[in-house]
Amino acid sequence: MKFPLRFGFNPNSSKDETIQQSGLGTFGGVYTPSVLTILGVIMYLRFGWVVGNAGLINTLIIVTVSTTITFLTALSVCAIATDRVVRGGGAYYMISRSLGIEPGGAVGISLYFAQAISVALYTIGFAESMVRTDLFIGITNVGFNLQDLNQTYVALIITILVGILAITSASIAIKAQYFIMVAIVLSLISFVFGHAVPNVEVQMFSAPPEDAAPFWTVFAVFFPAVTGIMAGVNMSGDLKDPVKSIPSGTLAAVITGYVIYMILPLFLAFRVDTANLIDNPFIMQQISFWGPAILLGVWGATLSSAIGSILGAPRVLQALARDGVLPRCLSFLGEGHGKDDEPRNGTLVTLGFAIAAVCIGDLNLIAPILSMFFLTTYLVLNVAAGVEGFLQSPSFRPTFRVHWSLSLLGAVGCLWVMFLIDAGSTVIAAVIVSGVFFWLQQRELRTTWGDVRRGMWMALISMGIFQMTEEDDTKNWRPHILVLSGAPQKRWSLIELADGFSHNRSLMTVSSVLPSGSRDLGQQLKLERTIRDYLQKRGVQALVRVTTASDPFDGAMRLVETYGLGPLVPNTIVMGDSEEPSRRAQFCHAIAQIHASKRNVVIFRENQQHNFGGRRRIDIWWGGLQGNGSLMLLLAYLLSTDINWRNTRIFLKLVAPDEAGAASARENLKSYVKKLRIDVQTQVYTSQGRPFAEILGQFSKNADLVFLGMATPGENYMEYYESLQAKVVGLPSTVFVLAAPEFAFGDVLTES
Repeated sequence: MKFPLRFGFNPNSSKDETIQQSGLGTFGGVYTPSVLTILGVIMYLRFGWVVGNAGLINTLIIVTVSTTITFLTALSVCAIATDRVVRGGGAYYMISRSLGIEPGGAVGISLYFAQAISVALYTIGFAESMVRTDLFIGITNVGFNLQDLNQTYVALIITILVGILAITSASIAIKAQYFIMVAIVLSLISFVFGHAVPNVEVQMFSAPPEDAAPFWTVFAVFFPAVTGIMAGVNMSGDLKDPVKSIPSGTLAAVITGYVIYMILPLFLAFRVDTANLIDNPFIMQQISFWGPAILLGVWGATLSSAIGSILGAPRVLQALARDGVLPRCLSFLGEGHGKDDEPRNGTLVTLGFAIAAVCIGDLNLIAPILSMFFLTTYLVLNVAAGVEGFLQSPSFRPTFRVHWSLSLLGAVGCLWVMFLIDAGSTVIAAVIVSGVFFWLQQRELRTTWGDVRRGMWMALISMGIFQMTEEDDTKNWRPHILVLSGAPQKRWSLIELADGFSHNRSLMTVSSVLPSGSRDLGQQLKLERTIRDYLQKRGVQALVRVTTASDPFDGAMRLVETYGLGPLVPNTIVMGDSEEPSRRAQFCHAIAQIHASKRNVVIFRENQQHNFGGRRRIDIWWGGLQGNGSLMLLLAYLLSTDINWRNTRIFLKLVAPDEAGAASARENLKSYVKKLRIDVQTQVYTSQGRPFAEILGQFSKNADLVFLGMATPGENYMEYYESLQAKVVGLPSTVFVLAAPEFAFGDVLTES
């Protein structure tokens, strides 16, 4: 049968014994707490079950694979720990200073609750061992039946005592680890010098029974036994030489655990038959030289885990509060007391959570989720070390170097094991951590330290830019927009229109040209930050560029000519219409220059009273598939996919000279629209000798936005542009579009 882990897993990943007791060495500060975390109740009460179900050879494979994953995580921890001093908060501190405050906070908050509730898991396990009569048979006669003790009351008393110990004398709690270490060593010696089960035939290499648990089920039960390597890292600030002690102490603890877990199966398989291994969780006690030594080991394992959790959780909480991750009303949790900066407020809160959890009683339902939080911490630590190593940032210079591929392999191993242990709990834990992450992201926390995210994006950008071709292709075309807006507050509708075209799926830059000498470079950068903050507050994600020039048109042309990075340059220039007659010649010259540079020109002529109306109707006056017509249809489609224009309808309008031409045009448009995969309504009108301006005014006066194509710049272009402006007087807001030459926008629409 499969025994549930009533004592909880032993993934006490943050035995944060960060007590200001200067001068701790490798053995006391790193090795001992780490070994106590690795050698836990699974070794005493579940290892026989593992050997019985898996067999000797498979057990050795399970131990090796499990320890390999832990070893890879330990390598990542050593790399990060030897790159920077790990202060209060342990794993949270390492992740937040590497990947950023949001990932660190998401993992840290989840880790805190896991550690706090783990105190209850371990004290309940301790209480359960006390009230089980079979653990005391032949040991002592105390004058009453221990089975009559109330398990919940015993757990509450132990929880309160552990909490008092942590509040009043954490240094004694640290020293207690040596006594626990002695108890575990005695238990192992007693087991080694024990005896076989009497009157039972044992076959050392016997195959597992037919009804044995599957290999991966057994693996999932055993794996938590080898986790919990953060205890020494959390002591970084109290070590004589953390750069030396953390790698040597942590790795020595992992290797010690591996050796012990590889030796124990040999004794179990040689001395005990398969049936006893599977059915009797206390078989180690029964075959030991002195049975009570195993009991002392069980007690030591549960108490050391409880003490480690109640020391570690408040320090994570203290670090979270000091970094501003917690709401401001909880800032008191960041206070420290005494010369050792003890987190007494956090310890009291943690004790409250633990007492409440003990009152619940059976915590088996949430134990797997807590284990997922611990494993998530290891996963993220591996990712942090892997990313830091891959980016090769000059600031990342650990004295203990690990190749980034090993760290990422450890991350994959952690994720794989999480799903093996409990896929449902893994999903629940992921949802919780993700929820906290997005909550912190919404709060827009600001930090005084850097993280690797900027380096990650820089690496991706550099790789992407070098992979890009110099020319746009029709398959992947998007409008990368340069908005010549001036002050955003004065031309907000222009920015809103451009944002509707891009809506965070293509690059958009808001630019402003200031008079020469009005700002120095430092003031320009400050103004750029101000504009960027203004855009972000209004929900627009865009780059910002401010420059100076003696003439605004010269400055705009300089931006068009020089702005960009390699092949990644704006392909669409968006600007407002010019109503100033004295500047019309310069304005038209700018249109010609932009067109000559093979960029799209989009000019927005805003109706101040109408603005965008109800954003329900867009009229496109169609001039054919190529050039302007296709670009107008693409821009209108992109605008219709923006959330603010989600209820809009697009009307494709065309003017024919007579009814025969109109009938032919209707058929052609109907056939063409079927290929577009865009919801477009077609309307064809006959001119009957009327000028286009009259038809335009009659049939688009109720639209919310009108698209019109512009002619290619040539002679007398200023007169042409003036006539175009005259045609739209009194119309709703209008967009003039001039497509870049030599690009097949029609293929963007029709390519499947």
